[in-house]
Amino acid sequence: MESDGVRLSVYERGDRSAPTIVLVHGYPDTHRVWDGVVDVLAEEFHVVTYDVRGAGASDKPRELAAYRLPALARDLFAVAEAVSPGEPVHVVAHDWGSIQAWEAVTTPGARIASYTSISGPCLDHVGHWMRGRPTLAHLRQLLHSWYVVAFHLPFLAPFGWRRLIGPRWGAILRRLEGAQAHVSGSIVDDGVHGMSLYRANFIPRMRSPRVRKTDIPVQLVHLLKDNYVTAGVLRDVHRWAPDLRRRVLDAGHWAPVTHARAIALLVADHVTGHSPAAATPTPPPAPGSEPGSTTASRRA
Repeated sequence: MESDGVRLSVYERGDRSAPTIVLVHGYPDTHRVWDGVVDVLAEEFHVVTYDVRGAGASDKPRELAAYRLPALARDLFAVAEAVSPGEPVHVVAHDWGSIQAWEAVTTPGARIASYTSISGPCLDHVGHWMRGRPTLAHLRQLLHSWYVVAFHLPFLAPFGWRRLIGPRWGAILRRLEGAQAHVSGSIVDDGVHGMSLYRANFIPRMRSPRVRKTDIPVQLVHLLKDNYVTAGVLRDVHRWAPDLRRRVLDAGHWAPVTHARAIALLVADHVTGHSPAAATPTPPPAPGSEPGSTTASRRA
């Protein structure tokens, strides 16, 4: 399918008559990062994944403007309309997928029934948070975001990815995260093109953060061992998303791979609670019973 002239590679599993869940991957992954989660969810739901622009089998635009948040949100809306015409979808997103999904979720009139955000805050929310009185939490997040600065370095960043990081990405994930993730054959190009996500959005959003609010039910999954997203940037989310449920998972950044079943159960619980059509299937075990996960109460 196409969105703004960009061809997106879309994949579907499960019963199309069941509630639709759209999963959006992050950097430098492809839709395959969700394989373990999809295996569980497809037993009860219509599950959709896609390679975001710049990754996998989808087109890789060269212009920086093609990677700005509004264009990424339009991609998500286009996928949702194609796989679930006329009916709202449930969105689940990780890392950069979560950042771009926040743009869609905070768009007025978005046809989204619920949202589960994993390790990817809204950049505008972060921009407002960073403007507050400096604290150790701010310093901690800045130190964890060193790679954002690195990705803005012309020539050096693409060279480093092509020659040093990209070809070894699978081994790096295994060593640092214990993640046996599928590594796309296009990982070298994906990593370079994906740097445009950072370059097109971080500085504008930090310099001039917008007011981005939503009434859509949001489930925020905080990964305790995340090496990139700290608790500080997640602290004020209730200001922008009052219908908020916080969950905690004792996992690292690539939890969709290392803790796929736990993630799937959290998603299924949230979707079932916000989809009348999902009430018929037998609900999965409570996420809190899954090893390594705990639940927190809803917060207004």
